[in-house]
Amino acid sequence: MNFDRNTIFGFILLALLFFGFFYYTNKQQAALQKQKAFQDSVTHVKDSVARLNQPKQNPVTINDSLKRTLIDSNERFPDAIQGTEQLTTVENDLIKVVFTNKGGQPKYVELKKFKGPDSANVKLAGTEFDKFDYFVLDNGKTDSISGLFFSGGQITNNGDAQIITYQLQGKDGSLVSHKFTIKPDYLVDFDLSINGANQLLSNNTLFITWQNRAIRQQKDLSYERQQSQIGYREDGDYDHSSAASSNNEEFKKPVNWVSVKQQFFATTFIAKNNFSGGSINWIAAPDDKTIASATANLRIPVTGPNTSIPLAFYYGPTDYKTLKKYGNDMGEMVDLGRGMWAFVKYINRWIVIPVFDFLSKLTTNYGIVILLLTLFIRLLTSPLMYPGYLTSAKMKILKPELEQLKIKYPDQQQYAMEQMRFMREAGVNQFAGCLPSLLQIPIFFALYSFFNSNVALRGQSFLWSQDLSQYDTIIKFPFTVPLYGDHVSLFTITAAFTSFLISLYSMSNTPDQGNPVLKYMPYFFPVILLFIFNKLPSGLTWYYTVSNVITLSLQFVIQHYIINHDRLIAQIDANRKKPKKQSKWQERIAQMQEQQKQMQDTRNKNRR
Repeated sequence: MNFDRNTIFGFILLALLFFGFFYYTNKQQAALQKQKAFQDSVTHVKDSVARLNQPKQNPVTINDSLKRTLIDSNERFPDAIQGTEQLTTVENDLIKVVFTNKGGQPKYVELKKFKGPDSANVKLAGTEFDKFDYFVLDNGKTDSISGLFFSGGQITNNGDAQIITYQLQGKDGSLVSHKFTIKPDYLVDFDLSINGANQLLSNNTLFITWQNRAIRQQKDLSYERQQSQIGYREDGDYDHSSAASSNNEEFKKPVNWVSVKQQFFATTFIAKNNFSGGSINWIAAPDDKTIASATANLRIPVTGPNTSIPLAFYYGPTDYKTLKKYGNDMGEMVDLGRGMWAFVKYINRWIVIPVFDFLSKLTTNYGIVILLLTLFIRLLTSPLMYPGYLTSAKMKILKPELEQLKIKYPDQQQYAMEQMRFMREAGVNQFAGCLPSLLQIPIFFALYSFFNSNVALRGQSFLWSQDLSQYDTIIKFPFTVPLYGDHVSLFTITAAFTSFLISLYSMSNTPDQGNPVLKYMPYFFPVILLFIFNKLPSGLTWYYTVSNVITLSLQFVIQHYIINHDRLIAQIDANRKKPKKQSKWQERIAQMQEQQKQMQDTRNKNRR
């Protein structure tokens, strides 16, 4: 095997890995959508049957009946049965939290630093589905706390923290208190106090229901669903499931937190002293606005008549540094590398993120930041990449002689053996050409994860791209092209075109192998990129474009300004005159090739 075949092998392996990764992802998403459609159909049939079997009643009567189920014979909280909803707003520089006295809890949260598709602030936990709930005993029945009207709601200040407290006073002296503390960050501390817990709670256990609906925040809903997850930390270990299909998880061990994580935002429910167990189930919504609707049923054991339970809510971006400071593996929500590529998360955490943050302080133009990041990465990898570029330049010089060698030895096996000998005599490392292509694989997947999860790029424009966290669009089709999409990304075209130029340069150094598959295979890779990259963030395709331009520039500079052709030819001639000592491995290869040649010669003679 010679340098040129290794180069081709590198291109083929890189293309197959890219294509396989994205083909598997798309196939998995299609299967999940098919499963979800089946589940939706089953649910629809069940609902239809239930409606047919349900006795016909006046709708008003049904609603009144449902209300009485919760509040009939209410003797403990008679003043909380009816009331007027009152909203109170608490905000800092990052979030705006709107509280309601109905259930004494947050009604919705706005993120001030981020805009949604409608150009308004991103809103989390803002649907009728979203709520925090638990049940208290009342005369043998249970009251849903989210349906009762709390008193209080006044705001007090404690240093840089703002505190809002809601209370539910029982006639028998019992007291339920919800105390929320908002500090200058994204975390809302929630202290739940219950006086008379032995009378209010069943089996000395607080059964909590937390519901959250993730609403679309990106222009590509299918891609956002692909990047969204249901996360949780059970028994000290982080785990997650895809939010793209309906499913459920049972928690048999203590759980620290559960979360609905979208591509760039997360809503998280935290128990500082852990939930003892429970479950979470979610439904991947079929409409064009919803990512998923999740319901967590959790429990906390309570001891003594009076108890205080420290909880918290996180409403904010999935920024690694922000989440990491809260501990408890919350930073694991940010996908910086998982599965077979889990090791690349350390490239992101230890190199890419620190460098990116440093460069972001130098300029507010994130397109320039990505350019500088690309230069840094190429500089960092240059000691490994340079031998490959140098070998490529040497091959260009040796190409005429290799072509003559091929004419002299038309037999492929004999030519391969002579070519190996010729390359060894010339002092050219025939395997160095693989490295530049293979080294790009972990770097690409590290940056693929980084650009898909880096919320700092969201909404940042550069050149014709309106948002570096999403694909750029120069042409929008009224239809969808299979495997391609409904748009044309210009940064994808520049990335594919510069990859094509690299292929041209590589093939210009490659002697004719006589095999059309090997001859044209490197040209297939840029075509594959057109399909793979079209839906990827424009920040990534811009990085790839810059990286390719640097590669072409380095090859040109090395070929024309660094390598002294006359000196290199003299060095090659000197190497040929030196006595060569083959390693045992090289001797075995030469022996095998010689045996194959003899066998081939024998077969040819027999045919004659």
